[in-house]
Amino acid sequence: MRFSPRAMGLLAAVVTVTIWTGFIVIARASAQRTLTPLDIALLRIAGASLVLLPWGWWMVRRRTQALGAAAPPASLGGISPLPLRTTALLGLFGGLLYALLAYAGFFHAPATHASVLMPGSLPLWTALLAAWLLRDHITPPRAAGLALIVAGDLLVGGRSLLAAWGGGDVWKGDLLFMLAASCWATYSVLARRHAVDAVQATIAITAFACAAYVPAYALLVGLGAITSHLAVAPWSEIAFQMVFQGGGSVVVSGIAFTRMIQHFGPVRSTMITALVPGLSAMGAVFFLGEPMHWNLVAGLLLVTTGILVGVLRTSPAPAPQRPLRTHPTTTTPGP
Repeated sequence: MRFSPRAMGLLAAVVTVTIWTGFIVIARASAQRTLTPLDIALLRIAGASLVLLPWGWWMVRRRTQALGAAAPPASLGGISPLPLRTTALLGLFGGLLYALLAYAGFFHAPATHASVLMPGSLPLWTALLAAWLLRDHITPPRAAGLALIVAGDLLVGGRSLLAAWGGGDVWKGDLLFMLAASCWATYSVLARRHAVDAVQATIAITAFACAAYVPAYALLVGLGAITSHLAVAPWSEIAFQMVFQGGGSVVVSGIAFTRMIQHFGPVRSTMITALVPGLSAMGAVFFLGEPMHWNLVAGLLLVTTGILVGVLRTSPAPAPQRPLRTHPTTTTPGP
């Protein structure tokens, strides 16, 4: 049974929203356990690598056997199916920086802030980058939606910035969440620009993260420059982080999000995450016992309204203007 492109796009959207919601709540809960942000990032990469690196090696080998010298270039010893430059670009923003910034943010700010600032500011960053790199036009309805998102972000982040004068450090987490969203927006626009296949892109960012982060982490821990709690963390906590952060947040969510980009385009894809702020904020209140202040409620309403305005009143994003090279294993952009 084959699904239509629209059905696949909608399914990818549902999977993405579900995992993103769980990611915010679980990442905040993890900050109260044993592992450090750098430990969690390592387990995220390790869990994804166990699945994706053998898959990438097999994909490159099969492609080489089928096409010979005409096969598209691979990189990183044949485990990334994309060229080195594309692998490094996607891996830096979608693999390394996003995870490090997001996990670090949860050690300073609550999940209710992340639920607004990460998925909430993502459409803003994506729209600006798409206008710059893809020549995507920002329509008046979309501009209105982005203005509402900015207002909601200011309501949430403004309170913590004011608290900084009294010695609070929640603003650090808010800033890290915003930077993490900008990195993921950069990845989504680059994935659209290079017209990469969803599976290939997810394999590439994991291959790059593994090659760049794991040796650096081991060296810094060995030198005593950073602290690791892996030796004292329970095995159940380590296994859970590898399965959820690696298998769920990277493998399943990464493929689903990139598939959604192919169908809806980067701006509309990030706006489809309108449900994430509300669901994750409610999850933080019910499961983590975090307070829901008036500014969070107001910011949540403004951000969600802004995202919905951009989704419901915006036509599909146009395909990039630059010519795209295609080959048998590359999926061209959606409408």
